[in-house]
Amino acid sequence: MRRATLGDAGAIFESYAADHAVTRHLGWIPHKDRSETTLFLNKVTEEWTTSRGFPLVVFSHSDPADLVGMFRAHAGGFKVNDGYVLASRAWGKGCASEILGWLVERALAHPAIYRAEAFCDVDHLASARVMEKAGMIREGRLARYVVHPSISDTPRDCFMYARVL
Repeated sequence: MRRATLGDAGAIFESYAADHAVTRHLGWIPHKDRSETTLFLNKVTEEWTTSRGFPLVVFSHSDPADLVGMFRAHAGGFKVNDGYVLASRAWGKGCASEILGWLVERALAHPAIYRAEAFCDVDHLASARVMEKAGMIREGRLARYVVHPSISDTPRDCFMYARVL
């Protein structure tokens, strides 16, 4: 893992940002070209300067040059909300659970953070399992919580997971 940079746009686009299967349960539609990925990276890399978000790109254990995803911790007051996306070739290998668990541990080690949370669409059971393997507990179902535009134009129900001190 390392901090995301603008130079990652091509690798992110090629790896997962244009993939309909990967973006199905996310809050954005697949990118049509690299310029969309660059615009996204312009936004998220600025989060570091305000300490509001910390986007990290992730690489394969077997091929350190192979960018396979991104994890973003969003800080706000006493809590951190984690989000993640992985290229389909990295699914089912334990990568997401390992990294999310590490991020949760790091967040809760900070003296001002008492809650690490993440959510997923109720139909995205693989993501729910990732959060459970990372030591998070399902707190409940949030009705009409977020729009996943690749599925519907209306807000969908999500499961909220958290680990608290």
